[in-house]
Amino acid sequence: ILCRMIRALAAYERDPDAVETTPELIRDQLRAERPPFEALIAGQGGEAVGMAVFTQTYSTWTGRPSLYLEDLYVSPNSRGGGIGRALMVRLAQIALNRGCARMDWQVLDWNARAIGFYDRLGAHPQSGWIPWRFSGTRLEQLAAQAPNIPR
Repeated sequence: ILCRMIRALAAYERDPDAVETTPELIRDQLRAERPPFEALIAGQGGEAVGMAVFTQTYSTWTGRPSLYLEDLYVSPNSRGGGIGRALMVRLAQIALNRGCARMDWQVLDWNARAIGFYDRLGAHPQSGWIPWRFSGTRLEQLAAQAPNIPR
């Protein structure tokens, strides 16, 4: 279910070939002693129609954990019916139950529908922070370097 929704989300976000995960990998990770993520699945009429994939992070500024929403997806036929709102409400409840100071996520700048949705919920965009990333070969190249710590 999760892998299918992840692929559907990637297609919606105009990058369907970027998905490398497999159902087996997700299954193995969820069975691990410390799974690297958690997920909520929303159902309607006996069918899975939405997901929220999230992790817990930490804010040094607040001295408390934060909930990071990696992916929120609702199937096209179920959008506008309250599924996304229900997932966000549940995530907020989880965050507060765990003592989190905040919830964070990213939205593609062209995704006006998602931006409007989050705005209607009362969220606000962050300014001044630019997401950066290492991945693939560049991550491997950095990791292969000697730390060279100054004395």
